[in-house]
Amino acid sequence: MRSVGDVMTALNRKLFRDLWRIRGQAVAIACVIGGGIATLVMSLSAIDSLQETRRAYYEQYRFADVFATAKRAPNWILREVGAIPGVVGAEARIVHDVVIDVAGLREPARGRLISRTASARTHLNDIAIRRGRDLRRGHPDEVLVNEAFADAHGLRLGDKIHGNINQRRRALKIVGIALSPEFVYAIGPGEIVPDDRRFGIFWMSRDGLEAAYDLKGAFNNLTLRLGRNASQAEVIDRVDQLLDRYGGTGAFGRADQVSDAFVTSELEQLGHLAAVIPPIFLAVAAFLFNVVVTRIVQSEREQIGILKAFGYGNMEVGWLYLKLVMAITALGILIGWGAGAWMGDAITRLYSDFFRFPFLHFVADPTTFLIGALVGIAAALIGTLTAVRRAVAMAPATAMAPATPSAYHLNVVERLGIAHALSQPARMIVRHIFR
Repeated sequence: MRSVGDVMTALNRKLFRDLWRIRGQAVAIACVIGGGIATLVMSLSAIDSLQETRRAYYEQYRFADVFATAKRAPNWILREVGAIPGVVGAEARIVHDVVIDVAGLREPARGRLISRTASARTHLNDIAIRRGRDLRRGHPDEVLVNEAFADAHGLRLGDKIHGNINQRRRALKIVGIALSPEFVYAIGPGEIVPDDRRFGIFWMSRDGLEAAYDLKGAFNNLTLRLGRNASQAEVIDRVDQLLDRYGGTGAFGRADQVSDAFVTSELEQLGHLAAVIPPIFLAVAAFLFNVVVTRIVQSEREQIGILKAFGYGNMEVGWLYLKLVMAITALGILIGWGAGAWMGDAITRLYSDFFRFPFLHFVADPTTFLIGALVGIAAALIGTLTAVRRAVAMAPATAMAPATPSAYHLNVVERLGIAHALSQPARMIVRHIFR
């Protein structure tokens, strides 16, 4: 009587011989599965990396939840804004767009001046100073510049640029290079893509901007931080009511803030990529599995019959072909994991050229790799279960008998009389295609 070890040894030898015999097809199918898993791993990993980086950046530097603008609002309004239910922080600023002259640039660039209290930490929309230092009191012509603009022009600490501030040309000295959660994706007004050479962000002392634009004791930009259970819509309505008499143009939430909207859009595109591309690869892999395993079962009908005649059960025969499929799938999973991790890291580094974060690291979540493996296994099983079930269901006598010939019928080409113009091999090909 055969032992389980003898059975598995014999079937495993057949498994390895079958894998070697179809090694070209096996590698091709594994590469298709790997392509689908790699795309899935890349997309989900990039999404995790961007989401985690954005969350940490926004939280650490206190990115605002609501933004509002006005023509000229008195500072005392800030107390009433802070008393709105749900508001946990409010900050008034002065923001103005100006023309900037940069050496080496033929056309003037545009800059956005944002007030910042010198030598004091900002409560909302704080900045990360990459190089240099913060502003100092008593130096109204010192500015901080966003990193993208500085890199685009090769600006260094101590360099001077000239800005047309309230119709007066002023020399501005760069003392620091900075980043802000408000300008992860810095895009100028009316533009659809960022142009770091022609649009920059500059932080200037509050005293300097108040004097330049005659806004002593007033502001024209407001940012708010909301509590966890606050109603954003109600807060926006209340802010609009308070600022309406001062030229308010309508408050809006973080989702409508330009920079955050672009980051969110990119995350949604990555989600669409993960939902569309991998299923195409895996559907093709399932089809290829079905074709290959069906052909193997048909070509090995006599072997299946002999195996069953010698006492091999349905479970053993079915498991043989499932192991064949799983071996190919395992190779595809390894390819997908490796390629997905490599592409995920590459696309994360690519995003660092467009999205200005102080840190942006590739996040390789084990759950992402597990999802990729499970999706690959599911595709393989869907593609092969029918063929494996056919092999298991065959009785020994039926398996050892020749397969029933396929039924062919006249197709459209033959009915139209076109088939007479084709050669015999061509007609066979046409018949197979229509079948």
